Amino acid sequence: MNDHRRTGRQLQQLTIGWNIAEVFVTVGLGIAAGSLALVAFGLDSLIEVFASVVVLWHMAPADHEQRTRDDRARRLVAVAFALLAGYLMIASVRALWTQAEPDSSPIGIAYLAVTAVVMFALARAKNRVGRQLGSEPFVAEARLTFLDGCLATAILVALTLNTAFGWWWADPLAAIVVGVVAAREALELSELR
Repeated sequence: MNDHRRTGRQLQQLTIGWNIAEVFVTVGLGIAAGSLALVAFGLDSLIEVFASVVVLWHMAPADHEQRTRDDRARRLVAVAFALLAGYLMIASVRALWTQAEPDSSPIGIAYLAVTAVVMFALARAKNRVGRQLGSEPFVAEARLTFLDGCLATAILVALTLNTAFGWWWADPLAAIVVGVVAAREALELSELR
């Protein structure tokens, strides 16, 4: 069990480190290209950092009842999902309304391809460790990491479509789909007892 806990902490720390770097890289690339999706992706990384910090807190030894701690951690991860959903919906509708057309960002496309691979690998490892630990909050946070990989993939496809065909609207539409999935996850987690 101690090996699983140590691995779990390392996975969360890796997620935090990657996402902190991601905030600066993708926001910088997004500002340079005028891409709302890249900026939004960078801000989404802050939510992933929050969720990972919650799970690390949850893994720390506690004096009070574990079930109460599980519920609190799960609700905090649900809040992270809800914040992500709300932000994506607002930013996407705004981008569609204003018809904001981002420039091409080859570096952003390459970075998102790497990020998608990293997030999917982290999500898989976190899901496995969370199940081994029997930790609902850990498994829920693994779903957030998976969703981050989906968001990276969706924005990667959207940026590629914009670069190849000038389909500027693919970017906010992809973000809306991910926002709907995030909202559903937030509702599911908040309804669990």
